[in-house]
Amino acid sequence: MKNLQPILDRAQQVLKTHQLDHPGEYARWIWQNQEGTRQLGLNEYGCADAANILYMLGAFPADAAERASWVQTLQNLQHPDTGLFVEATHHTFHTTAHCIAALELFEAKAIYPLKAMQPYLEKSNLYRLLDELPWAESPWTASHQGAGIYAALVLQGEADLTWQGWYFDWLYENADPATGFWRKGYVIPTHQGDSFSGILKEATVFPHLASSFHYLFNHEYAHRPLRYPEKMIDTCLDIYRGHRWPTLGHAVSFAEIDWVYCLNRALRQSGYRFADCKSALHDFAEEYIEYLEGLDPATHDGFNDLHTLFGCICALSELQAALPGELSSDKPLKLVLDRRPFI
Repeated sequence: MKNLQPILDRAQQVLKTHQLDHPGEYARWIWQNQEGTRQLGLNEYGCADAANILYMLGAFPADAAERASWVQTLQNLQHPDTGLFVEATHHTFHTTAHCIAALELFEAKAIYPLKAMQPYLEKSNLYRLLDELPWAESPWTASHQGAGIYAALVLQGEADLTWQGWYFDWLYENADPATGFWRKGYVIPTHQGDSFSGILKEATVFPHLASSFHYLFNHEYAHRPLRYPEKMIDTCLDIYRGHRWPTLGHAVSFAEIDWVYCLNRALRQSGYRFADCKSALHDFAEEYIEYLEGLDPATHDGFNDLHTLFGCICALSELQAALPGELSSDKPLKLVLDRRPFI
């Protein structure tokens, strides 16, 4: 059995270095990048991801006054005129869903209505939004809108069950029968990554996996079926065994949770190629944990960014659940996605 605790202890130490003056106030980064573009100091993702990480580590704040400070800090980041949360590195729908999801951990909500999202409560506007996303050119970043609209409106209590039915009906009809991803007719290799990876040297189907991950966790939250889980498994295994994302398992990023979650959750829904899936997850876990054990959190930029560190802890949490008896920690990790959608 592999012990994850040394890695988790490092993560908790990193959180302490990012904490600011009051409970719930966190920086996302504590050192600048070469371009000088980082928003140092209080940051939406710093606050939200500190809460996410502490929840998963079993170290979530319990004191009532401390929890109230966390909630107030997150709520104060909302723009009252639009209802959105805004941060430079992500689409506003992503940041809004991310902060509202963090508030849900405290059983709280944003203060102001999500005015900028409310037009999409109409079916025609929702379908127009989904139809017009750049599914072929930039699926990864587009999913921040297509998945964020669901998580934010549902967690805020502004979308009813009828609206959720429209949302999942569209996704069911537009699932790709060849890969199991979204959207059918558009899942072709692309050079466009996300805000971290940017433009890729070689075209790959991986951004479509990373995009589909966002729609998949909405399905999991709502207990909705995948249309083609077997095809999703085939594609996930091909991506891993074919090395179609070169840094997979060798980075502190979201790519790892994207792949692990898609493979493991599709397996839960089908049982297809069970032995192949478990073997791939086992091999990946060994490779990934060995990589993480060799990093210095005091100097590694992936640990400096609480958002990518959060993605790393998510991957370890899903791996621990997917491989019973193989990965230990002082407290079992709790994936935030098993409580509510969106990361």
